[in-house]
Formats: sequence, C-alpha cells, structure tokens
Amino acid sequence: MKLLRFAFAAPLLVASIASCRTNERLMLDVHHLEGGTAKLEDVMNAHRKDLAVQGSHGVDYQRYWVDESSGTIFCLVEAPSAEAASAVHRAAHGLVADEVVEVVPGILPARASGHATLYMDTHRVDPGVRAEDVADAHRKDLAVQAAHGVRFLNYWVDERGGTIHCLAEAPNAEAIEETHREAHGLVPETVLPVVEGH
Repeated sequence: MKLLRFAFAAPLLVASIASCRTNERLMLDVHHLEGGTAKLEDVMNAHRKDLAVQGSHGVDYQRYWVDESSGTIFCLVEAPSAEAASAVHRAAHGLVADEVVEVVPGILPARASGHATLYMDTHRVDPGVRAEDVADAHRKDLAVQAAHGVRFLNYWVDERGGTIHCLAEAPNAEAIEETHREAHGLVPETVLPVVEGH
C-alpha cells in the first residue's frame, strides 16, 4: 500500500493540549480482543474500575469507544507515560492495551449530535507525520463532508508512529471513505462502528 504524504503550504494552528496537566500527555490506547468478546457493559464496568484506581497512578481516563463486533476498544487518557496508563488497566482489571501512543488532539472538535452512528477510522501513514499537515487535510474533510452525510467530530495524531484516528458521525463506513477520498485521497485502513462509553 502506497503511503501518502499530506501537502503542507503554511504553518497552521494546532489545538493545544493545555488542558492536560503539566506533567501529563494525551494518549490513545487500543485494545484488540476477539470479535464479539468486547461487550459494552463489560467495558463500562472495566472503565469504572480504571476510574477507581487511576488517581494513584497520576492518570485520567477520559473517554472510550467500543466496537463489539471486532473486539476493538479505544481509550483516551491523560497520563505521565504509557507505562502509567497501562498500570491503571493492569491494577484495575488486568486488560492491558495492545497499543498505547502519545497523540496530538485535532483542531476544530465538534460535539456528537447523537442522531447518527459513530465511526472510528484509522489511517496508517508515514512515521513522523506532522499534526499541522493532518490539520490541513482535516479542513479539506470538513469542506466536503456534508455532501456525503458525514460529520467529523475529532481526530488524534500519533506523530511518531504515523497513525491517525478520526471520530465521525456518518450513515455508513463507505460515506467516510468517500469523504476522505474526495478531500485528499487518504482512505483509512479501517472504519469501525463504535459506541462511546459513559
């Protein structure tokens, strides 16, 4: 698969992670379980256990999304390190993530309307991708999303590893793929229907 680079013409303002506490970084962890074994209720109970022990590790688990059919769980967390984030899962319930990466939050986040299915799509690009370049591509997504019935809510960039996760409301996965294709040509590797936990 050919990896595409984002065109970048001028410096762009990227959302700050100032909301993170001084010594903490924003991270996204991803769990890959056997399909059908990640039940939303079980993940909600595990998240409650995370919240009960996270303070002793200096960690703040904020949001999570679950795709029961594929067994994929995404957790957004502020932590001083990937090891601290993993320590919370280990102490709380033993289900440690397969991936824990530091991410830069996206620009122009939006709130979910609650009237459409949520999807998390994943792009794998060249390691070292810059958040500024992804911000430019995101603006292009926003310019064409309405034509496909898509509404991008947020995205997170793993600059070091070259992974981008985008959260959107859409009628189906194909609409998200078409939006990305029209906007900049970078089609995601996966598009999963997810439910956000509470």
